Amino acid sequence: MRIAVTGQPGVGKTTFVLRVVERVSLSCGGMVTREIRKCGRRVGFSLRDLATGREGVLAHIHLADGPEFGRYRLNLCDLEEIGAAAIERAIHAAELVVVDEVGPMELHSPRFVAAVGQALSEARNLLVTVHRASNHPLAYCIRHGVDHYLRLTPANRDAQLQAVLQFLSG
Repeated sequence: MRIAVTGQPGVGKTTFVLRVVERVSLSCGGMVTREIRKCGRRVGFSLRDLATGREGVLAHIHLADGPEFGRYRLNLCDLEEIGAAAIERAIHAAELVVVDEVGPMELHSPRFVAAVGQALSEARNLLVTVHRASNHPLAYCIRHGVDHYLRLTPANRDAQLQAVLQFLSG
């Protein structure tokens, strides 16, 4: 079962994914991203390997090196060695591969793009969040190549959670 979730920024896509991971009766692997906040302001994004708990920095305003993305600099090393590696391992070791998120920052990494493409074709089950407006070919493949493509809103989050859990248990 391949499920993709999209929605406006701040709608709760990562929280949604983590709620699925907590409740599903499948072994999970892959990666999630979260905001890094200091004094109430977003200063970057972290990433975490679901299977190992290893964490890294995806992007930050204080990084000196890496591709620029708005006010952030990307940490391609952590994205590839933690994030992409987590996806690659999960394809073979987990019953559910989780990718949060396929967005403009992550799409700068050829290894990440290849890992997600491999997950789309080989994973037993896949739960992926995808940027709502990306024109990247991988985002297009996700939107049009999954079994269920869900648009998350504050009003439908709980119902969508139940639907995803049902999809994955069936």
